Amino acid sequence: MPDFPDRLAQPDDLEALRAVMARAIAQLQHDFLTPEQVAASHQVMGLDTQLIADQTYFLVEDGAGTIAGCGGWSFRATLYGGDASIVARAPQRLDPAHDAAKIRAMYTNPDFTRRGIGRRILGLCEEAARAAGFTRAEMMATMAGVPLYEACGYARVEPILSAAIDGVCVPLVRMEKPLRRSHRGSRENT
Repeated sequence: MPDFPDRLAQPDDLEALRAVMARAIAQLQHDFLTPEQVAASHQVMGLDTQLIADQTYFLVEDGAGTIAGCGGWSFRATLYGGDASIVARAPQRLDPAHDAAKIRAMYTNPDFTRRGIGRRILGLCEEAARAAGFTRAEMMATMAGVPLYEACGYARVEPILSAAIDGVCVPLVRMEKPLRRSHRGSRENT
């Protein structure tokens, strides 16, 4: 994808990232959730700026600098949720020898769906987590994301419901994947 460069997100990207996330939640979840659940999703999902501070949050842009997608991984215990979400934070560091890296805040700009952007960002996250010594990754997936994550080798571990927001719970799925190195010395996602 040469005309879609990737890079680590910086604090200057926050406004554009939040706009992409809001559009993705509003437009890409509607085939999987009720309108009330989509509205509640804005309080469950979002960007945790700790990922940008930790330099573990990627974005992919088109040639004009528009964010096509974004996502990150974390060496901290928080599994999901953004700065403005109702989800509690757990900022303690994980031990790669025992813990799974956390795949976090994966979003595709609705104008760029079905172009491999999500798969590419997920690969960047997995590679970075492997380089940091992690052998497993886990995530809290949205219902819209489950098909992509299953296609990329993630297995469903357990369904959960978010805390109620104005009486509405958002369905989510905790998923896991082993991160292995190939026998040839190169890394691969199996």
